[in-house]
Amino acid sequence: MEASSIIRVSPPLHLNSKPSSSFHKPNYLQSHRLSPCKNKTVTFRCFRTSRRAAAAPPRYFTPKIGGDRCVFPSDKPVIQRPLLDQCTRFTCFHHGRRKQFPICKSTPSAFSDKSVFHLSKHGVDNVFEKRVRVPCAAVGPEEPHAASTAWPEGVLEQQSSDNFIVDSENSEWQELQGFLSAKLPSHPKLFRGQLENGLRYLILPNKVPQNRFEAHMEIHAGSIDEEDDEQGIAHMIEHVAFLGSKKREKLLRTGARSNAYTDFHHTVFHIHSPTSMQDSDEDLLPSVLDALNEIAFYPKFLASRVEKERRAILSELQMMNTIEYRVDCQLLQHLHSENKLSRRFPIGLEDQIKKWDAEKIRKFHERWYFPANATLYIVGDIDNIPTIVHHIEGVFGQKHVDNEVPVAPKTSAFGAMANFLVPKFTGGISADSTHDRSLPLNQSKLPKKERHAIRPPVEHNWSLPGKHANLKSPQIFQHELLQNFSVNMFCKIPVNKVQTYGDLRNVLMKRIFLSALHFRINSRYKSSSPPFTSIELDHSDSGREGCTVTTLTVTAEPKSWQSAIKVATQEVRRLKEFGVTNGELARYLDALLKDSEQLAAMCDNISSVDNLDFVMESDALGHTVMDHKQSYESLISVAGTITLEEVNFIGAQVLEYISDFGKESAPVPAAIVACVPRKVHVDGVGEIDFKISPSEITAAIEEGLKEPIEPEAEFEVPKELITSTEVDNLKLLLKPSFVPTGSLYSNALRFHDIETGITQCRLSNGISINYKISKTEKCGGVMRLIVGGGRAAETLETKGAVVLGVRTLSEGGRVGNFTREQVELFCVNHLINCSLESTEEFLCMEFRFTTRDNGMRAAFQLLHMVLEHSVWLDDAFDRARQLYLSYYRSIPKSLERSTAHKLMTAMLNEDERFVEPTPHSLQNLTLQTVKDAVMNQFVTDNMEVSIVGDFSEEDIESCVMDYLGTVRATKGADKALSYIPINFRPSPNDLHFQQVFLKDTDERACAYIAGPSPNRWGYTVDGTDFLESVRNVPVNKDVHPETEGQLVKSENANFDLQKSRNHPLFFAIAVGLLAEIINSRLFTEVRDSQGLTYDVSFEINLFDRLNLGWYVISVTSTPSKVQRAVDACKSVLRGLHSKKIAEHELDRAKRTLLMKHDAESKSNAYWLGLIAHLQAASVHRKDISCINDLTMLYGAATIEDVYLAYEQLKIDEQSLYCCIGVAGAQAGDDEVSGSLQEDEYVGLQGVMPVGVAESSSDILESIIINATSSSSSSSSSSSSSSKEEEEEKPRLDLQEALEKKKLTKSLSFNGVSMPFFVKEKIDKRPLTESKIKTHLDSEETPMTPKKFLFVSSNKKMMIMVPLMKKKKKEDEHRMKLLSKKIKLSISRYTCCFC
Repeated sequence: MEASSIIRVSPPLHLNSKPSSSFHKPNYLQSHRLSPCKNKTVTFRCFRTSRRAAAAPPRYFTPKIGGDRCVFPSDKPVIQRPLLDQCTRFTCFHHGRRKQFPICKSTPSAFSDKSVFHLSKHGVDNVFEKRVRVPCAAVGPEEPHAASTAWPEGVLEQQSSDNFIVDSENSEWQELQGFLSAKLPSHPKLFRGQLENGLRYLILPNKVPQNRFEAHMEIHAGSIDEEDDEQGIAHMIEHVAFLGSKKREKLLRTGARSNAYTDFHHTVFHIHSPTSMQDSDEDLLPSVLDALNEIAFYPKFLASRVEKERRAILSELQMMNTIEYRVDCQLLQHLHSENKLSRRFPIGLEDQIKKWDAEKIRKFHERWYFPANATLYIVGDIDNIPTIVHHIEGVFGQKHVDNEVPVAPKTSAFGAMANFLVPKFTGGISADSTHDRSLPLNQSKLPKKERHAIRPPVEHNWSLPGKHANLKSPQIFQHELLQNFSVNMFCKIPVNKVQTYGDLRNVLMKRIFLSALHFRINSRYKSSSPPFTSIELDHSDSGREGCTVTTLTVTAEPKSWQSAIKVATQEVRRLKEFGVTNGELARYLDALLKDSEQLAAMCDNISSVDNLDFVMESDALGHTVMDHKQSYESLISVAGTITLEEVNFIGAQVLEYISDFGKESAPVPAAIVACVPRKVHVDGVGEIDFKISPSEITAAIEEGLKEPIEPEAEFEVPKELITSTEVDNLKLLLKPSFVPTGSLYSNALRFHDIETGITQCRLSNGISINYKISKTEKCGGVMRLIVGGGRAAETLETKGAVVLGVRTLSEGGRVGNFTREQVELFCVNHLINCSLESTEEFLCMEFRFTTRDNGMRAAFQLLHMVLEHSVWLDDAFDRARQLYLSYYRSIPKSLERSTAHKLMTAMLNEDERFVEPTPHSLQNLTLQTVKDAVMNQFVTDNMEVSIVGDFSEEDIESCVMDYLGTVRATKGADKALSYIPINFRPSPNDLHFQQVFLKDTDERACAYIAGPSPNRWGYTVDGTDFLESVRNVPVNKDVHPETEGQLVKSENANFDLQKSRNHPLFFAIAVGLLAEIINSRLFTEVRDSQGLTYDVSFEINLFDRLNLGWYVISVTSTPSKVQRAVDACKSVLRGLHSKKIAEHELDRAKRTLLMKHDAESKSNAYWLGLIAHLQAASVHRKDISCINDLTMLYGAATIEDVYLAYEQLKIDEQSLYCCIGVAGAQAGDDEVSGSLQEDEYVGLQGVMPVGVAESSSDILESIIINATSSSSSSSSSSSSSSKEEEEEKPRLDLQEALEKKKLTKSLSFNGVSMPFFVKEKIDKRPLTESKIKTHLDSEETPMTPKKFLFVSSNKKMMIMVPLMKKKKKEDEHRMKLLSKKIKLSISRYTCCFC
């Protein structure tokens, strides 16, 4: 659920913003478009298991243009969500999804495993249902249409006073109450204002990133405001208004980015823009505001744009209708069954979306979209507040006309974040400036604001004590695509605004209390068959829903679901009854204060978009907005007043609905919802029905509460993992030192690059060190260990050993004599987050830490212990294997994953190193096998450690020498880096085109198109060196590197073009620009012009060590359009020669990539990726020039360079692979991908050309006759006829279709005219096999005995081609070619010789 956690309350820890980037359209083939995400979810576990997204794609479609391949997709600067705050999220102000960031999560792992196709993305333990995500219902308590969020009279007083007695006459108590009732300080830089027409605006100066700003226009209207016949119309307006804006389009060349989203209560349009043009001082703010004004208040509802967006939304609806989405909808419907939130999902209803015309949409816009019903947010590198206000007044200050009487708006504004149920898509890349502020002619046609004084409230049934009679029976959602069991117990209460020190104190106490639950549950993992996969307890505020929701989510294997519920309820009851210990109180309070102090230190490094999200969410919740320094000071003020008794009392109230379930005194759960599979796998038996009843769920809860409980024992937490004495002894023994780095730098012990600030050195044991001192993230640091090998090192006998070994190490979490729990608590105390990852070519271990309080030394200690004293456990191995087995069995239940898996298996010749290990491979592995597979790569001459952070040279080299220099030297790099050659499947073969069919209640379709490319450095799988080949290509002297945008700075204007082509990074730069250009064309052509998809993307996966790479196009569509979408994608991919790349396309691509580089270069994590492999022998072409020359290479790139890279992509039919996945009730029937819809064809109804002749001598000119042409209609038709009515319409037979369209009755084959015969008396109903046979055997058909027939699966369309009597073999060969071509282009046809 999109929400700010009131348990995750700390002063405005507003770093971790939206779960996905605001500026990228959704992509389900990679993790959030693989640009670094803003959030990195972390649990208390020192080695975290990140939140999984079951619908996310396999790792093999991860693009890694221009960066380090080992960078995890969610790697974002530590500043974005550093350290403990990523897991404790101690902020009542900061936005975070209740779903995505649980208060406590317990899974059977200590190390975080981020392996190849990545459990962290599609998730072993989140193949099961995730917790409910709620649309962004940003309904603020003060908003006119919001229901009151106050507690019912007397309830709050009763809850706060029961069982907790104080002496009210005590002077200290009275003094404390006076302090706690005082108001929290407000953000000193936040400026609020309001225009005469009612528009509210908020301005916040923020220096990061420099010379850029965010402008968000939030309209307080969303799906909750729609009438019964308007469901989805607010989302439609978002699409039409945003993409129909000409002024927004004019911003395309300024480096601006824009997007929009819709939620329950809001529609938000936002633009991220430079403050001025790069080649001038022209202020872009007026142009940006002018574009927002047009989008929000004066859109043009052109019929053509409405039809385009109608098609896009219908495609979007099918694209997002995954099983995860349907689970979330089920949870929401039961959680909010009493109000409209349960039946007003912003995406809308398909049958209604098809009906609306432009006038209907315009009327809804007139009712709700006007200045007094909107809030403008501006955050960025802007200082002159009066000037900004002047611009706002100049653009938006037009007064309303007629007899409108303004109503004074409320003092708070209301925010909205990205809506999960309506994925966002990029509406535009950027923009050119314009000062045309002219308004449409219908400016006077403004709505009456009086209509909006009162809007329908959203009423909630609160979870209150004493209402046991209202207890709802558990609800069960059962579906064949679900793999595992999950149950959610919800409690719903009003939002408690955090406005006083007392409010903040209560939030802090809840956070401390609930932080203990993870470790309580985690301690139950003592066997190889744990009863549950994960247990999460989340307590979050949602301004969008107008409530605070507590959720207990238990996921488990279906066979263990009852035991899992018992463990969860037993542990909750134990914590509630006995509370936290003194040790836990001290530990978590200290950790939260350290984390807040860390954030306060980084106060000036928070990005504008994060600050903006924080302000919007805080206003939505009614919380006081503070900056980080104020927040830390406020926390310090209240921390000293906290007592153990109060913490346990306040925390127990959160858990009562679970721990006292069934008692009259307990709050009644708002809902209990179980999501379960229809079938389960039983070893040795196979698939059997899974049976469960509501009474069994209730019984499991009650039995768990009856289990005996005991108080928690105090836990000993180590202050250090290796003592100074032990370090000194190791140094005496091993005598570590720095040695020359290599021949490149002669005998220097260190090489320091002044331009980048990067230092390279090498230890005597062979470990290479790269480090960079950076002050951009104060008191923060990141470190990454990279070892060469990865999954490529797996042999035929050890398939899956590396990835399973990494997971085993993650599951165990032990080092030396320390238990998993001790290691985790050590990391909590020192604010360390550690993750472990395996990729196809490397193993990586990454640490995030604070440089305060010896945090960096603690991180180095942990790394030392992992390398020297890792512990491999049998039970951890069993758990890891079981997780992978479960995950593999879940692949056929995911359309995206099964489709991608099939394509990769075909393209890479069934090489298991690039896909998920099979059950057979997993069963053949032993603990010793996987341990050897991993540890054989962890040899010192194969290790490179990179560190970036706010530390001194003395401190970093001391840590390096003490903890890495004392790692015993080991050899084995040559063995670790050796691998069985990797090859693409030889061509031609029968697997270039494949299909996947998934039985499902709802229809969806997706497709992947992939083909070979070189690796990042230009090497191909056949040994060709791209850089060697281009060195001999003459440079076109007429081509100047500067495009119309003057991207190349004057000092780089003479950058030698031939030198750039000799640069190691040349191919990566050129192909990165190519990817941007192709993506732009795909969006324009496939999505916008043809309306075949909502989401399409082109990505390049470039390896560093392996001599190969591949590109992939991912596209989502409907079953009836997916083949045409694939053909359109191929046409764009192959059309770069027929439609040449224009200068403005290259200029836009350069701006996009340079802007991304500039923004991310302020983060430690980005630099960590840049400096990786600088000393890796297996990546020999990477050197310091790859960093120094990066921007110059982008600037110097020409269109000719892009074409040189384009020629390296294999796009011919013999190299390209395609797999289409179709889900639906009839998917796979008769080997077709869904029923053909008459409305899918454009142009002459009833006739569609087949294929494109590549060789006229081999291709028969043919036609397809659509026997139902008279009933054809477009997908955007407003016809309200039902499918049943359409089925009853009489159908034309083939002969009638021919006569109606006056088509020729002959075909041309190699220039010879031949008659085309059709049975005249075929029934007017769909053809059947018997009718076809009768037709073929008919005496009236003179062309016997040989004919060739193509018939669609639904028997509504047919091609029949007679064979010539002569040259039989040649005819048959050509017919086979035709058959193959038609199968490729129209997959819904079966072909046969008759």
